[in-house]
Amino acid sequence: MKLFAVVRTRGGGWQQSAPLEEQPGWDAHATFMDGLHQEGFVVLGGPLEGTDDVLLIVRANDPVQIVERFAADPWSEADLLLISRISPWTIRLGSIS
Repeated sequence: MKLFAVVRTRGGGWQQSAPLEEQPGWDAHATFMDGLHQEGFVVLGGPLEGTDDVLLIVRANDPVQIVERFAADPWSEADLLLISRISPWTIRLGSIS
């Protein structure tokens, strides 16, 4: 398994006037993401303040696996979050267990 930096950005379904936790399907999305974290697929994740983006550090075999896994996110299906970038990531300082 390799580490990847995944950037997801707000899609056309995002309601600009509503906060994160009040977006449609928040509970289902949160449950989905918590599951990915618990199984070790998503190592770290969170919004990039002042942007429309979320940064996720993901442990996967390849980018195809990442696309397939996030396709099942209720927010992907509802066009709330889209993958905008997947990049292999090499840690040079520190570590992730």
